[in-house]
Amino acid sequence: MLYVVPTPVGNMEDITLRALRVLREVDVVYAEDTRTTSVLLKHYDIHTPLRAHHKFNEHETCERIADQIAAGERAALVSDAGTPGISDPGFMLVRACVARGVEVQCLPGATAFVPALVDSGLPCERFYFEGFLPQKKGRQTRLQLLAEQEHTMIIYESPYRLVKTLEQLAEVLGGERQASVSREISKLFEQTVRGTLAELAQHFKEQPPKGEIVLIVAGK
Repeated sequence: MLYVVPTPVGNMEDITLRALRVLREVDVVYAEDTRTTSVLLKHYDIHTPLRAHHKFNEHETCERIADQIAAGERAALVSDAGTPGISDPGFMLVRACVARGVEVQCLPGATAFVPALVDSGLPCERFYFEGFLPQKKGRQTRLQLLAEQEHTMIIYESPYRLVKTLEQLAEVLGGERQASVSREISKLFEQTVRGTLAELAQHFKEQPPKGEIVLIVAGK
């Protein structure tokens, strides 16, 4: 059995009782960063062995890990925050387990884009998840595709690239397009700023952001 276990995106209390039980009962926890996950496990007095499974080694390790699970190992997969596979490692291991007939259970739980989407005040009955934009190659092509997207869009971004992304979106989609920026979701300094793309670009030029960013943009 492979359990895909969401972990808190901010507040340590944002984890389900089922997730805590699974993390205690499995034979091993595969983590994106064992140092980050060890803090969570220590907080809840969980002593399950930790092993690394991240984007730099998943091509080499997922087949071996899937073989071990198929042979009887009970494993949990976690990322640093949120649900594995959503802009985090996870897809390749799930695919390898499915190919071997291993049962996979993904637990419901924390993910950053849902509270940011709902908090934006933009329509959320249908939405388009972009995740991280390409940093260089293919970036303009993606922006042009987003310009034609009719549903509310979700973009993950680094605080260091936020202003550049807002300016590029304003140039391609139009500076009057409505949007919101949520940062530090579920943490002490959580903040959502709403306005047009042009207004948001100016705001964050004057007040450089910190923390994890979720950008929500109105559809065409």
